Amino acid sequence: MSRTRIAGAIFFATYVLCPTAWAQGEAVVRQVGLWGLFRQSFDFFTVVLLMGSVAAVALMASCMLDIRRSKIMPDTSIKRLNLLVKGDRLEELRTFTEKDEAFASRVIAAALMQESRGPDAMRESAELAASEECARWFRRIEPLNVIGNLGPLVGLAGTVWGMILAFSALSDAGGSAMVGELAPGISKALFHTLLGLCLAIPCLLVFGLYRSIIDRICTHAMVMSGDYVDQIIKNGSEG
Repeated sequence: MSRTRIAGAIFFATYVLCPTAWAQGEAVVRQVGLWGLFRQSFDFFTVVLLMGSVAAVALMASCMLDIRRSKIMPDTSIKRLNLLVKGDRLEELRTFTEKDEAFASRVIAAALMQESRGPDAMRESAELAASEECARWFRRIEPLNVIGNLGPLVGLAGTVWGMILAFSALSDAGGSAMVGELAPGISKALFHTLLGLCLAIPCLLVFGLYRSIIDRICTHAMVMSGDYVDQIIKNGSEG
């Protein structure tokens, strides 16, 4: 099939079929009611998905509040480090970095602990500390990735359970069940799928967004921390 035909098929599905299907879905929801669908499909899998949604919202709020440059590399910390490093005020720098939580402060503190072992040991310790700091910030968003990948699987398990109920009703009716007898199981199955997707999509979206943000900020912080350590070593050799 040519690219033109594929593009035409996508266009048709997007602008013709999707609005029709969406309108039909809205009609069903208006007829049954969203709360009615929820009560009809409420079971163990629904509870698990709801708990995952609550956890996901809390994690997203935490990301929005904590994963910022002002948290990872605060301007006040940077100004203080610039003053102490360029002024070769080593003892004050040691005291400050032991208490400060900024990325660069943690790296410098690790490097200063190896000062007696020489420049190579200081650089190696700084690199290890920088890697650990990057990993620490990436671990903050990893639960979103886990929830985003588990959500559809839990929804799929609920879907299978709903189909089991539908076929059980068909079996109990001797293979001649009415549509109304099969509908609850099928509705439960599809509702679980919907909940799983609604949980996964925002989780994976936020995870991807903040992963790039962390990578950008931490890369900049690593470069800056390396410059500070090199300056400290240079000041020590000149002294």
